[in-house]
Amino acid sequence: MPKLVVVNRAGEETTVEAGEGLSVMEVIRDNGFDELLALCGGCCSCATCHIHVDPAFADKLPEMTEDEDDLLDSSDHRNETSRLSCQVPFTAELDGMKVTIAEED
Repeated sequence: MPKLVVVNRAGEETTVEAGEGLSVMEVIRDNGFDELLALCGGCCSCATCHIHVDPAFADKLPEMTEDEDDLLDSSDHRNETSRLSCQVPFTAELDGMKVTIAEED
């Protein structure tokens, strides 16, 4: 099973198994990372599932939508690797990807 490496806000790194067909947000949420709020449940209407993605995987991710870009603009913690985890489908191609949960706004 593909794996996702999650770094929490304390800097602790955990590797979790990730089922295909889920979003990165669902993988993180389903593995008990409470600090990723995901208040809208994956509808791309908040930015509480903000993550920073390992740059080595950036080319493997779907292009950011205008809605995602607008929501990330509201974050003080946005950087060049920012994504909303609800907008990133997890696939076998992303096996081993490391994501860091962004600081809360």
